[in-house]
Amino acid sequence: MRPTEHTDQLGRTIKLLEPPTRIISCIPSTTELLHDLGLEEEVIGITKFCVHPEEWHQYKTRIGGTKKLHMDKIAELKPDLIICDKEENKQDQVEELMQHYNVWVSDANSLEEGLEMIALLGEVTEKTEYAADLRERIESEFNALAKLNEKRSTKTAAYLIWRDPMMVAGEGTFINDMMQRCGLVNPFPHGENGYPEVSAKMLQKANPELVLLSSEPFPFAEKHIPAIQELVPDAKVLLVDGEMFSWPGSRMGKAAVYFLQLLRSAKP
Repeated sequence: MRPTEHTDQLGRTIKLLEPPTRIISCIPSTTELLHDLGLEEEVIGITKFCVHPEEWHQYKTRIGGTKKLHMDKIAELKPDLIICDKEENKQDQVEELMQHYNVWVSDANSLEEGLEMIALLGEVTEKTEYAADLRERIESEFNALAKLNEKRSTKTAAYLIWRDPMMVAGEGTFINDMMQRCGLVNPFPHGENGYPEVSAKMLQKANPELVLLSSEPFPFAEKHIPAIQELVPDAKVLLVDGEMFSWPGSRMGKAAVYFLQLLRSAKP
């Protein structure tokens, strides 16, 4: 059988002799996508952070965390395809896996790149129809969001991902692209790895109209709002679902509706 070639989002090419039947996902957002592409039997390993779908989280073999993959468990599963992510997984571990397995790497920092990822993984797993349907639905929902945002004025917003030290999502990140889809302007630049550390003075100087406290990776909660509100008393401080802002893949199919609800709650 002649091998098929597939290009990942780093521009690398992998060759598969047949469609993969033993897949390991090293990223929570991609695990959810693989489920929605109908790969119930093919996915055999996931990380401990792959909480969607819940049934997979309960019974699929766990191969460690996104930053600490267990190579011994991966070897035991004998995968014919491993899916990693440039940002979520550690480079040295991904490179080690590349020496032994077919590794496909995602790198989605925008809606367009997220849609590309869906299409490419649909091709790799021979689920192109599922992928095309999902892409069409996501594009339709975000087009509707864009039309509604044409009637709204933009707001400046800081998106906090960590509490101590305080860190924000900067320009060039997937989160920043999702913020722009909401009509929000990010006052912070790219920074190191896209997530710059900011001081209280920097947040005050930025003077955002909104401060969004994400549910992940730091689990912001109601108890954290007063301290932030004290720093920027004129801002509206909101808790937000980090999965909606940071998960490329099928989660984008729920994000546009969520953003509409969020924008309504952000009104004065």
